[in-house]
Amino acid sequence: MTSACDAVGVPLQSRGSIRKQFATQLAVERTRLLYQGSLLPTLLMLLNGLVCAWLLWSPARYLLVSVWVVWLTALVALRVIQVAAFDSAMPERQAQPIWRRMFLFGSAFSGLTLASAAIALVPVDNFVQQAWVFGLLGAATLSASIAYAVSLPAFLSFTLPCLLPPIAFLFWQGDPRPQGWGWLGLIVLGALLVVAWQVNRLIEGGLLRRFQNQALIDHLQSAQARSERLNQALAGEVQQRRLIEEQLREAQAGLESRVAQRSEELDRANRALRKSEQRLAQALEASELGLWDWNLETDEIHHTQLHELFGLDPGLVQEMEVHLKPRLHPQDLPLLKRTLVEHLKGRTEDYRIEYRIRHGQGHWCWIEDRGRAIEHDASGRVLRMLGTRRDISARKAQEEQQRLAATVFEAAREGIVILDPDFNLLAVNQAFCRVTGYVREELLGGRLLELPCSRDAWRHYQAIEQALEQHGSWEGELVEARKSGELYPQWLQLNGVRDAHGTISSIVGFFTDLSARRKSEERLRYLAHYDELTGLANRALFRLRLHEASQRVRLSGRGLALLHIDLDRFKLLNDSLGHEMADQLLKRMAQRIGNAMPEADTVARLSGDEFSVLFDGYTNLSSLVRVTTRLLDKLRVPLRVDGHELVISASVGISLLSDSSRDVTALVGQANMAMQHAKHLGGDNFQFYTESLQASTLQRLQLENQLRKAIEERQLQVYYQPKLCLATGRLHAAEALVRWQHPQWGMVPPGDFIGLAEETGLIAPMGEFVLRQACWQACEWQRQGLEPIRVSVNLSVYQLRQGKLVSLVRQVLDESGLAPHLLELELTESQLLDSVEHIISTFRQLHDLGVKLAIDDFGTGYSSLSYLKRFPVDYVKIDQAFIRGLAVGSEDAAITRAIIVMAKSLNLKVVAEGVETLEQLQFLREQGCNEVQGYLISRPVPATELVGLLCADYSI
Repeated sequence: MTSACDAVGVPLQSRGSIRKQFATQLAVERTRLLYQGSLLPTLLMLLNGLVCAWLLWSPARYLLVSVWVVWLTALVALRVIQVAAFDSAMPERQAQPIWRRMFLFGSAFSGLTLASAAIALVPVDNFVQQAWVFGLLGAATLSASIAYAVSLPAFLSFTLPCLLPPIAFLFWQGDPRPQGWGWLGLIVLGALLVVAWQVNRLIEGGLLRRFQNQALIDHLQSAQARSERLNQALAGEVQQRRLIEEQLREAQAGLESRVAQRSEELDRANRALRKSEQRLAQALEASELGLWDWNLETDEIHHTQLHELFGLDPGLVQEMEVHLKPRLHPQDLPLLKRTLVEHLKGRTEDYRIEYRIRHGQGHWCWIEDRGRAIEHDASGRVLRMLGTRRDISARKAQEEQQRLAATVFEAAREGIVILDPDFNLLAVNQAFCRVTGYVREELLGGRLLELPCSRDAWRHYQAIEQALEQHGSWEGELVEARKSGELYPQWLQLNGVRDAHGTISSIVGFFTDLSARRKSEERLRYLAHYDELTGLANRALFRLRLHEASQRVRLSGRGLALLHIDLDRFKLLNDSLGHEMADQLLKRMAQRIGNAMPEADTVARLSGDEFSVLFDGYTNLSSLVRVTTRLLDKLRVPLRVDGHELVISASVGISLLSDSSRDVTALVGQANMAMQHAKHLGGDNFQFYTESLQASTLQRLQLENQLRKAIEERQLQVYYQPKLCLATGRLHAAEALVRWQHPQWGMVPPGDFIGLAEETGLIAPMGEFVLRQACWQACEWQRQGLEPIRVSVNLSVYQLRQGKLVSLVRQVLDESGLAPHLLELELTESQLLDSVEHIISTFRQLHDLGVKLAIDDFGTGYSSLSYLKRFPVDYVKIDQAFIRGLAVGSEDAAITRAIIVMAKSLNLKVVAEGVETLEQLQFLREQGCNEVQGYLISRPVPATELVGLLCADYSI
C-alpha cells in the first residue's frame, strides 16, 4: 500500500536521518520552548525561595538568608529579562547559539543556588523545618527540571548542580537522618532522569513529526504549482507544434529541391575537409598537441593524442564528467572550475589553465589546457568548446628544480656567493648579507676580493687562484671584518664551475661564521673544569689538581691536606625554599668558602652541597684547625636570601697526607669518612680522619651486613617482659622485645643494633617480625588455656612514614586471629613530634580497629599537652629515669605524681617501667598507678619461661 509520502515523491526516512535534516530547526525550537517554559518555574522557584526564607528567618541567619534571597531574586530577575529579550529578538537572532549557552549558564547558577540553600540554610536539628525546606526546594527543582526536559543539556545543567552537592553533603555528615534525606534525593534524581528522558523523547518526536509534515505540505504545494505550469506549457507546445507542422510541409517541397544541390556541394567540401584534417593532424602530431572538442549539452568530448598525453585508450574516453574529471588532481579541481566558469560567463577571452591529471600508468602529469567557446545558443549560453592540450611535466619539473635551488640558496645558514671568473659578485644570499652587515645592492657588481669584508682573502689571492685553476676548489680559515669593522673568524670554501670546454665559467663560494663555534668551544673548555653555578673548580679539575699535588708531594715530600665540606640540612632548605633560592644560597656559600680560605690551592664544588678544599704544603695541624674554625665561623653568619634570613652551618672532614708512599686517591674517601663522622656528631664541627674512625666505620658496616643476614636467616628472637596490674595483683600483659642471637657473637645487646636498624630502614622488617610473632604467641597462650594476655609492640617512626602500618596490623590480626584489644602499640613521646598530623591520623585508624595505643618514655620529650589530648591513646608509660629517682629526690616523685594525676584526668591508664625496688612499687601503688614492669617483676624472658610465670601464684 502506497503511503502519502511516496505519493508525492517524498521518500520515507529513518528518525536519525530526519533528526540530522532538521538539526538546526530542532535546536532553535528547543531554545524557544526552553525560554517559553522557564518563566513559570522561575517564578515558582522565587516564591518557594521566599517561603523558605520566611521559614528559616531567625536572628542567627539574618545575614545568610538575606544574601541568599537577594541572590535568588537577582537570578530570577535576570531570567525574566533574558526571556523578555529572547521574545523580542528577531527569529534570525533567536537562532544564534548564544541564547542556548546563556540559558545553560543561568540554569546551572539557579541549580547551585538551590543547592546552596539545602546545604547552608537548612537546620540540622529541626526535622519539621527540614521537611518544609526540602519539600519547597524539591517542588521548585521538580517543576524546573520538567520544564527544562525539552533539552537534556539544559535539564542536566540545572538538575545535577541542584541535587548532587546536597546529596553528597547529606551522605558526608554521617548522621542517619541526613543520610535518609540523601537517599530520598538520589531517588528523586533517578526519577527525574527517567521522566526527563521520556519527556525529551516525546517532545523530540513531536517536533520531528511537525517539521516532517510541514516539509511534506511545502513539497506538495510546490509539486502542484509545477504541475500547473507544465500543463500550461504543454498546451502552448501543442499549439506551436501544429503551426510548425504546417510550416514544415510548406518547406519540405523547397527543401527536397535543394537537397540534391547541397549534396554535391557537401561532397566537394568533405574532400577539401579531409585534406585539411590530414594537414591539421600532421601539424598537431609534430607540435605534440592534443585537440579536443567538447559538447557541453551532451558532455560528449572528442580528443586526439589521448594515448600520448594521458596513456588512455581513446575508446574509453567519451564524456568529460565521467571519464576525465575523476582523474584530475583534487587540489587543482577548484581552480579549473573557477577558470572554466569565468570563460563560460564571457569574462575572459580565452580559457587557459595548467593542472595535474593522473596518467594511465598511475603517475601525475602536468597539462597545459587552452580553449575557446565556439558555439552559443540564442541566450548566449555556451554549447561547444574547442581547444588543445599538451604535456608540460618536463617544464614543471625544471621549474620546481629552479625554485628549490633558489629556496636552498636563500634559506641556507651558510653564506653563499656566485662569482664570475674575475671574482665579480653575481649573486649573494641573505646569510652572506646578515653575516657581513652589507645589503645586497652594496655588493652586487663589485669585486669580492676588493671589498672591505674580504681583506684577508685578498692576501691569499694568488693561492686561491692557483688552487682553483689546478684543483677546481680552495678552502681555508680567514679573519675578515664586518661592515661595522668587527673582526670575526670565517671558513671559506670556493668551487669552480667549468663549461663544456673545461674553462671556469663561474665560482661558487660558501663561508661560515665561526664566532659562535669559537665561543661554544671556549664555553665547553670552561665547563669542563669549572662549576657553572658557583664558578669554583669542578670534580674533574679537582682530580687533576689533586693528581698534580700528589706528584709534587712525591718529589718534595711536603704535606698535603684535604677538607671535605658538606652543608648541614641543605636538603631541607632545598625542599622548603625551592631550587632557585637554593642555587642562590650555594653561590653565597661558595663565595664565603673561597673568601675564608685564601691560603687554599684549590676550592672545588664536588656535587650538590659538597665542597672540597686542597692545601698543598700545609705547615702544621694548628694552622689547619685555625683555618677550619675560621671557615665554620664565617659560614654560620646569618645571611638574607630573597627576604629570608638563614643560618647555615657545615660539617667538615679533614684528611692528611704526609708520606709520599700513601695513595693520594684515598684522601678523598678518608675526608668524606671524617665528614660523615662530624655530621653524625650533630654537624657544625670538623673532624680529622683517624685509623680508629675507619675501624669504627668498617665495624658498623659489618654489623649492618650481619643484621640483614640475621633478618633473612631468622636469628632474631622475641622476649617478653611481663606487666603487673596493681589493682588485681596479676600478670595480665607483656611487652614484646626483640633479641639477636648471633651464631658466633652470641646475644648482641639491643643498643648495638636498634639504632642501626632505624638508620638503615631495617627496622621495618624487624618490626613486622616482632608484631607477627607477638600476635601469634598471644593466640598460642590462649590455646594453651591461659587467660588472654595483652602484648605490647614498639613502633618506629620509619614504620609510620611508610604508610602501610594500618593495613599491616589489620592483616596480622586477621591471620593470627588475635582480638584487637589484646594488641598494644607503643610509640615514644619524642617521636610524636615527627609528622604530628600524619601520626594522629594513623593512630585514629588503629584506634578504630580496636587496638590499644600507648605513649612510651613519657616525660622525656617535648610534646605539647594540646597534642597529647588529640592523640587517641589508652596508656601512658612513665620513663624509668623518673622511677629510679623516686628514692633519692622529691623532684622525680613530684613529676611522677603529676604525670599520674594528669593521665587520670584525661582518662588514660598509667604504666611505670624500670621498677626495681619494693619502695618504688609501694609509692606507685599509693599514687594510683595502674601497671608496673621492671626487674622487680621479671626480666625479659622467652615465651616458654613467661608461661611459667603466668601459671605461678605471683604476689608482691
